[in-house]
Amino acid sequence: MKIRRAEESDVGVITEYNCKMARETEELDLDRDIVLAGVRNAINDSSKAVYYLVEIDGKVVGQLMITKEWSDWRDGVFWWIQSVYVHEEYRCRGVFRGLYNYVNDLVQNDPEVCGIRLYVEKNNKLAQKTYQNMGMKKTPYLLYEQEK
Repeated sequence: MKIRRAEESDVGVITEYNCKMARETEELDLDRDIVLAGVRNAINDSSKAVYYLVEIDGKVVGQLMITKEWSDWRDGVFWWIQSVYVHEEYRCRGVFRGLYNYVNDLVQNDPEVCGIRLYVEKNNKLAQKTYQNMGMKKTPYLLYEQEK
């Protein structure tokens, strides 16, 4: 298993995995062109997001995206894990654990970072169990949004 930061040549597979993840977890059919543009923008501007990928035998089999949020309460940055996807043939083989441990090592060695957060669809019990098994704890916060 090789873990690396995504590059421009990975835009297609990340776009595919993002669309699959939305379909599997929320039954959403995303506009592929918009997702493609969003992924490309993130890869070309790390202030927006950074993707980390898992490769096995030269094939990208897993991904996650990191975005950053400043916390004035902690005088530090939270890293938000988003866009998690593991190819169906590679699930339950430690791919996410490898990604999570890789990112957690980066967090532990960065004095500016105060923690890791993520949100998960409320009915995705398997993902919730996975995150709990990684040592993450459920927070008392609810998520609200207003789309443009």
